[in-house]
Amino acid sequence: MRTLDEAGLLSLWERGQDRHPIDRALLLCAWARPDVAPERFAQLPLGVVNTGLLRMRAALFGARVEVQLDCEHCGEHMELALDINPLLADATTQDERADVELQGFRFRVPHSRDLAALAHETDAQTAALHLLERCCVARPDGPTALADVLSEAEEQLEAADPLADLRLGVACETCGQTTQASLDAGSLLWDDVRNHARGLLGQVHSLAQAYGWTEGEVLALSPARRAAYLDLLRV
Repeated sequence: MRTLDEAGLLSLWERGQDRHPIDRALLLCAWARPDVAPERFAQLPLGVVNTGLLRMRAALFGARVEVQLDCEHCGEHMELALDINPLLADATTQDERADVELQGFRFRVPHSRDLAALAHETDAQTAALHLLERCCVARPDGPTALADVLSEAEEQLEAADPLADLRLGVACETCGQTTQASLDAGSLLWDDVRNHARGLLGQVHSLAQAYGWTEGEVLALSPARRAAYLDLLRV
């Protein structure tokens, strides 16, 4: 994993702040995977992209993730800490797509361009059928329709790319029922990048205002020395 210094983090934040979340996730993944040509990321399997994002998050900000959600059965608010590392145990080491064959159909696993094409679809069933249509690369001559194989196709595509959709079952301590927690790897990582960037900008602002230093001069200080100067300003 590449190291990311503070100037690099600010640059990454600046480049990503006005992008659509899908494009932002690809930007972050491209930074995490310099071994892959930038134009390839939009067509990589979603699980490959999510793997790169999760590994980058663990390397830069730690593997512990704080998650908040409401129980879908009783409404109880839940807060829990998740470890990214068990999720990465299912990560594939291959960037190439996997195909699924079913009743004469052949489907490729989804990629980011598929998500972008369906971003404005509000009906889940319609979106699922459109996604399957986009992923269909071969079909039988008979009368079988995509809707007839939708459920089974979804199961096999999930098995072929298990990190494409990051969902975890969480047991509610109040009612005992299980709620599905959904993780968006791109948003999760971006929130940390944005928060750290804003913290750095706040430090630069305070020290530049007090001492007339440039952003580069402030970032050149070690975190310990910078914190000491900030403490002096509070005296």
